[in-house]
Amino acid sequence: MDKPFLITMGDPAGIGPEIIVKALFSGALDKYASNLLVGGDVGVLRRAARLTGYKADVKPGIAEEVVLRCGERTLRVQPLSRLDLDVTPFGRISPANGRAMLDYIEWACTLCQAESAAGMITAPIQKEAIRAAGCEFPGHTELLAQRCGVDKVVMMLAGPKLKVCLVTTHLALKEVPGVLTQAEVEATLCVTHAALRRYFCPDASPRIAVLALNPHAGEGGMFGDEEERIIAPAIKQAQQDGIQVSGPHSADTLFHFAVQGAYDAVVCMYHDQGLIPLKMLHFDDGVNVTLGLPIIRTSVDHGTAYDIAGSGRANPSSLVAAIEMAVHMDAQHRKVDA
Repeated sequence: MDKPFLITMGDPAGIGPEIIVKALFSGALDKYASNLLVGGDVGVLRRAARLTGYKADVKPGIAEEVVLRCGERTLRVQPLSRLDLDVTPFGRISPANGRAMLDYIEWACTLCQAESAAGMITAPIQKEAIRAAGCEFPGHTELLAQRCGVDKVVMMLAGPKLKVCLVTTHLALKEVPGVLTQAEVEATLCVTHAALRRYFCPDASPRIAVLALNPHAGEGGMFGDEEERIIAPAIKQAQQDGIQVSGPHSADTLFHFAVQGAYDAVVCMYHDQGLIPLKMLHFDDGVNVTLGLPIIRTSVDHGTAYDIAGSGRANPSSLVAAIEMAVHMDAQHRKVDA
């Protein structure tokens, strides 16, 4: 049997359990189902099945695994928590839930690092809950980077028409110019180029566009000098290192050409510069990928959605896309390594 792809259940009080159950029991993942293993809570997943209209029976699985069966379809579960559903309501921050989320992530990361799993796909977590459980990191990306001993990772949001990679992520907009450095832009370009070659563009040098920070790419210094002082020198160095990269491009026009296929990825200076166009195109099927890790990690590109948790209305499309992308990345890198 091939190495499994691991799905972490995410926040028990959010929509993670619901989208997992919907994705598996709807038939959207039938061709992968036997090779998917969910790390989570059996009781929480059964509750999610009930609220979405699926009757899931519990059967014993291999070793400590449990199998939830709905008709002919199955969902393999590695039980990692046994939360009391009476004190685990939807949409409520809880230290117990935070501890469970961290346990799911640690389990998946450990197996991936040991090469016992092909990759990990993460359902959304609640940052306040993991902080309440004692986690010092703001989210998955930083936690996994530390766990894997990696100094530089890049957040990529991807869909069929557009891939965006971020130099800075969760910062106040006023802080971005002070954090932006030539070294950070260069490092982002190096990680992005290497990951694209490994997972997405094995037969050609990836074409990377770099956005300016300021309107009209600074207009020769009239609207800021970050382009001339930071971004352009980083691009020049990357070009000298053999990376096919251009810019700095004005963000108000570049995406028009990117979605038509002129570039394999767009490197953006700050969070919303990249995520607004990405989510305009791929609100339901966007995928969050952490580049630069020694393991494959993809995720949904949305949060825990406490406002609709427990309603049965969550859309599993992003999770389905994240699983399909992890499978594609694994197949591609095995082809490259062969």
